[in-house]
Amino acid sequence: MPRTPDEYAVHLFLSTGHRQEVRFTTIQEFQKWYSNELMPKASSTDFINVPIKNVPGEYMVLRPANVVAIRVEPIFAGSVDRSFADEY
Repeated sequence: MPRTPDEYAVHLFLSTGHRQEVRFTTIQEFQKWYSNELMPKASSTDFINVPIKNVPGEYMVLRPANVVAIRVEPIFAGSVDRSFADEY
């Protein structure tokens, strides 16, 4: 049975060499932001909002033209029983 990620870490690589990580709860949520906010303005130098839901009270804006790569990483927060390690 395939596992379902608990959230997705989206790594934004910027032309300045900086990297920023933003988390989305579902891949559909990321795809909606990507297709509605980032892609239509891909060559724009105007700021757009990047949702930061895991840090209350903070926000981020970026210029879409400065995004050179995006990496999407599924995050699994399932429990793993490691009690056997205590026996050695």
